[in-house]
Amino acid sequence: MQRRHFLSTTAAVGVGLALAPMLARAEANPRQPGAASQSPDSLPMNEGTHERYRPPYRFGLGGAIGLGDMRRELPEAEALALLQQAWDLGIRYYDTSPWYGLGLSERRHAGLLSAQERDAYVLSTKVGRLLKPEPGYSHKNWQGVNNFNYEYDYSASGTRRSIEDSLQRMGVPSLDVVFIHDLSPDNEDMGEGWKEHFEVAVKGAMPELVKMREEGLIKAWGMGVNTLPPALGAIERSDPDIILSATQYSLLKHKDALNDLFPAAEKRGVSLVLGAPLNSGYLAGNEYFNYSKDVPQDIQRKRERYQALAREHGVDLRTAALQFCNAPSVVSAIIPGASKAEHVRENAASMSARIPGEFWAAAKREGLLEENAPIPG
Repeated sequence: MQRRHFLSTTAAVGVGLALAPMLARAEANPRQPGAASQSPDSLPMNEGTHERYRPPYRFGLGGAIGLGDMRRELPEAEALALLQQAWDLGIRYYDTSPWYGLGLSERRHAGLLSAQERDAYVLSTKVGRLLKPEPGYSHKNWQGVNNFNYEYDYSASGTRRSIEDSLQRMGVPSLDVVFIHDLSPDNEDMGEGWKEHFEVAVKGAMPELVKMREEGLIKAWGMGVNTLPPALGAIERSDPDIILSATQYSLLKHKDALNDLFPAAEKRGVSLVLGAPLNSGYLAGNEYFNYSKDVPQDIQRKRERYQALAREHGVDLRTAALQFCNAPSVVSAIIPGASKAEHVRENAASMSARIPGEFWAAAKREGLLEENAPIPG
């Protein structure tokens, strides 16, 4: 059996049984009568031709915080309603990972995506951790009992297996983009040991993903990390198409990414997907900064200055944050997360709101933005 046929077949096996509980809950919580649907082109799109693959949609949904139960246990009906809201608003790019809720986020995506035509949406997930059943297992990153533990595997065979597992969890026949996940010094499991894992990936996961791209099994691959060194290392030592860089480019922190990552990516034709453009909700008004309530004082002061500036110019700070991240030409998409359907609506509405140019000019005058930072035009 050819590998391509095998990947498609494994995704279909057992999907009906896996989805039955979620579909039953979805039927019990149908879409509200008269709910309006928007076309995907009502949101920002990528235009023109590019050297490497870019998702056609510049605005997507991150699947960690709400769909992975990062901060609270989200009832299944609410999770499916959140995903349905995203679809109805025209969102067609979905990013998830086996790590998010230790399989939970991917299983929830199945409730929406397995019923859609495969060419109707873009889907990215990640490799690097393999899940294994362990009754009663839980992890501090995710609420509730997960019942799955994990082990790191950045080898070629581990990469293939991870993708096959993800296809089955989501009930889909293929993936568009695959990111090598959390191979980074901020990973508590690794620390400085990330460099050893990186060398495994250079010899294993990276050439395997290049091979899968050449085989037509995926359209693109890259790193999915929260720091710059592994992203820069992959660009230097392999052939990625797209980097998912989370927490590194936002209103609150963007200098290093702007001056180091952006030029390196542009030189190789690599684009960037920006995760956590709101610094995990901090710029939308909550008290989590980059997934933690331990917020540095300089960051607190910077947000206060932005809030004052936003009030002065009649601007919603969340809207400014999302549009700022969407502005650079090297960025191919932003993927804010959401823990409620209303957050999805607010984020989508922000993409069509107007921000006066004086707001951006004032932010640069006050030193909040780097002089060379692109601004929405």
